[in-house]
Amino acid sequence: MKFLGIIPARYASTRFPAKPLAILGGKPVIQRVYEQVTSVLPDAVVATDDERIAEVVRSFGGNVVMTSTEHRSGTDRCYEALTKTPGEFDVVINIQGDEPFIQASQLQSVMDCFKDEETQIATLVKPFTPADGYDALENVNSPKVVINKNSQALYFSRSIIPFTRNKDRKEWLAGHTYYKHIGLYAYRTEVLREITSLPQSSLELAESLEQLRWLENGYVIKVGLTQVETIGIDTPQDLEKAEEFLSKHQ
Repeated sequence: MKFLGIIPARYASTRFPAKPLAILGGKPVIQRVYEQVTSVLPDAVVATDDERIAEVVRSFGGNVVMTSTEHRSGTDRCYEALTKTPGEFDVVINIQGDEPFIQASQLQSVMDCFKDEETQIATLVKPFTPADGYDALENVNSPKVVINKNSQALYFSRSIIPFTRNKDRKEWLAGHTYYKHIGLYAYRTEVLREITSLPQSSLELAESLEQLRWLENGYVIKVGLTQVETIGIDTPQDLEKAEEFLSKHQ
């Protein structure tokens, strides 16, 4: 099975413009992401709509594909990049361009989901622990997932799911395993083509979670498990935390 890693990277960002080019430990964030990905996936490209990002990627020897400025999601950008990348691939892995600490084990976990021939789409979850605290569980920017006994996603929500009845909320993490969604996706190439042609769904619009469009249209999302915490960079403050993390783990 042949995998292609695609790293969508936009210059425009409301909370942190130009964040793929922000310097983290002496390297642009996008370079750190690319190096982490290519340690596992020899076939990888950055998909961008901005020549400034493309120029930086070329400068460190990375592969880059220019894509439209009109895309509304990373998934759409991934599909265009796939059509412009030479070669035949069975599965595309969509790695966010602001995840400089993505781990080989996490990529492998998603890839392993495709050992099941019925897997159409795969993603990653991490269990919340009591040490995370209720505030982390309640954070609407950290979507939660419920999964079935076959490790398939039943639903994603910004709300806490499931609701634990007859127990104080502060005790929920101690009494049930809640799962945090890690925004790493993989798709069989024919499925990627199909889902990019779907209109937005009512659940997606309600929660602002693209993956609900796929569930609402009957696609099955296989879920891989990781115990590794990631540090995504959405704001300048996140970059400061990432610098601190990097200094402790180099």
